[in-house]
Amino acid sequence: MTPSSPLPSPLPSPLPSPLPTHRRSRIDEEGIADLVVAFYARARHDHVLGPVFLAALGPEGPEWIPHLERVAAFWSSVMLASGRYLGRPMQAHAALPGLSPDHFDRWLTLFEATAADLFQEREATAFALRARRMAAALEQGIGLSRDGDPGSGAAQTS
Repeated sequence: MTPSSPLPSPLPSPLPSPLPTHRRSRIDEEGIADLVVAFYARARHDHVLGPVFLAALGPEGPEWIPHLERVAAFWSSVMLASGRYLGRPMQAHAALPGLSPDHFDRWLTLFEATAADLFQEREATAFALRARRMAAALEQGIGLSRDGDPGSGAAQTS
């Protein structure tokens, strides 16, 4: 963990236990970090998403911490307008071979469920709405970057 990062090291097990009994009523940096860590704890062990993350980042270990920090910075920029994220998510995801609409659907399902576990309904819905827009944009953009057809989605890998 870097001094400015609220992310834990080592990474938690697939389902952080216990899940909080009190859901957060506001979105802040700490809540975003908790959401990112809880989501990836689940995604790493998911039958659809786990193999993608294993191929991209390897098994859980220190190489995951920079990824989690980037994703937390991304969500901070999206939800809090913090400007902390300076990356290029479209290019990063387009470089992953074999992403399909099934991957995006599963990502949304897990992400929305994790947000609902950690946040009250209004805040969880805010995350879900942004995540749906992001998934649609990434899926369409990956289709464009792979074959120039905006309707092709991520399933095309020509």
